[in-house]
Amino acid sequence: MAVHPLPAASTVRSRALDRGRLLRAAVPLADVCALFVAVVLAGVTPWTFLYAGVVLLGLHLDPARAGRICPQLSTDAGWLLARGVTPVVVLMPAAAALDADPNWALLVPMAVGLLLLGRGATYALERRARAEGVLAEPTLIVGAGEVADRLADILSQHPEYGLRLVGSVDAEGRRVGNVSLLGDHRDIGRFIETHGVRRVVIAFGISESDLITVLRSAERSSAEFHVVPRLWEASAMAPGAGNVDDVWGIPLAQLRRPTARSRNQLVKRCFDVVAASLLLLLTSPLLLALAVAVRLSSPGPILFRQKRVGLDGSLFEILKFRSMYEIADSDTRWTVGDDGVTRVGRVLRATSLDELPQLVNVLRGEMSLVGPRPERPHFADSFGARVPRYEDRHRVRAGMTGLPQVCGLRGDTSIDDRIRFDNAYIEGWSLWGDCSIVIRTAKCVLTGQGA
Repeated sequence: MAVHPLPAASTVRSRALDRGRLLRAAVPLADVCALFVAVVLAGVTPWTFLYAGVVLLGLHLDPARAGRICPQLSTDAGWLLARGVTPVVVLMPAAAALDADPNWALLVPMAVGLLLLGRGATYALERRARAEGVLAEPTLIVGAGEVADRLADILSQHPEYGLRLVGSVDAEGRRVGNVSLLGDHRDIGRFIETHGVRRVVIAFGISESDLITVLRSAERSSAEFHVVPRLWEASAMAPGAGNVDDVWGIPLAQLRRPTARSRNQLVKRCFDVVAASLLLLLTSPLLLALAVAVRLSSPGPILFRQKRVGLDGSLFEILKFRSMYEIADSDTRWTVGDDGVTRVGRVLRATSLDELPQLVNVLRGEMSLVGPRPERPHFADSFGARVPRYEDRHRVRAGMTGLPQVCGLRGDTSIDDRIRFDNAYIEGWSLWGDCSIVIRTAKCVLTGQGA
C-alpha cells in the first residue's frame, strides 16, 4: 500500500489563504449579481446603472465590514438598507429635473431584497466553511494574561470560528496556555510572514506603547488585526457593531488600518492624479504669470528645488516657486528673515501660491495632495531622534497640505503637536477626509489664515 506524505505546513497555509480569498470574493460577486438582476427587472437605463454603481461603491469603499470573522446578516441588515436607499435621495431629484422616470418603486426594494438574500447566503457559506474546517486561518495572539488564556481556550474548544492558533508573542516572554511562545512583539512582522498568519488577536497584558509599536510595525501585512476592547465586560463596546465580532462572548474589534488597504491606496492615488491634473490645467495661466514675476523679481532660477524626506524615508526633490534670494544654507536654516525674502516672494508665501509647482510632485507620485508635510533631511534626523513616533509619519506619501496645517499648526509651531496630528490623520484616513482638508485649505488661503 502506497504511503502518501502529509502536505507541508506552507502548503496547508496556502490552501487556507486561497479558500479565504475565494470566500471574500463571493461577497462582492453576490452584490454585483444582485444589483444586475435588479437593474434588469426594473428596466435598463443610464439612471438604473448609475444607481447600481453608487450602491456598489457605498458597499465596498467602507473597510469596516470587510474581513470579519463571523459576519451576520442581522448585524448588516440596517447598514445594507441604508446603502440601498440613500443614493435615491440624490439621484431622484436629478432624474426628475431631466424628465427621466426610472422605476424607483421596483428598483430599490428589488435591489435591497436581493442584496440581503445574497449577503445572507454568502455569510452562511463562510460560517459553514469555518465550522467544517474547510477554512482554518492561522492566528497569532499578542499579549498574555487572563483574557489571552481565555481566548486561547475558546479558540481551541470551538473550531467553528476557523481560527487556528499558531503561537503567541509577548513583550515580557509570558506564555498563553499551551500555545507556543514565538518570541518578542518587535518581531511580529517576521512571525506573520513565516507562519502565514491571517488573524492577529491583541489581548490585554501589553502596554499602550508596545501596542502601537506592534500595530505600526506590521501595518502593511495582509493579516487582519483584532483587539479585545478595554472594559468590554462593562459594555464599552458591545458585540453587534459593524466591525466587532463576538467570539464566544468576547468581542473582538477589527482595526481599520486604512493605509494598509491596497484599494485605499489606489483610491487615494487616483484622487491625487485626477485632482492634481485638473488643478494644473485650471491654474496654468496663473502659473505662467507667477513664473514671469519670480524671474523678474531677482537673479536666480524660477523654481526652488530642495531635498525632502518622503514615503518610507526616501528622498525626493520638492518644487516651489522661488520666494527668497539665493541662500547657501537653506537646507539647515529653520527660518529665513524678511530681508531674505523677495517682494514677490512675500506675496507668494502669504497666499501659499509658491507651493503650486508641487502639483508636479503629486503627478510624479512623490507626494500626495494631503499628507504629512515633508521635512528636510537635516531636521528629519533631528526630530526623529527626540520626538516620539516621528518616523511613523513616513508611512504615507508627504502632502502639499495636511491636518496640522488646517488646524493652525504651520510655521514655527509645536513639532510634537504636528506629529500627533499627522499620525492621527494616517490612522483615520478616508477619501472624504482628504476632500475636507483640501476644502479647508482653500478656505485658509482665501481668507488669509494660511499666512
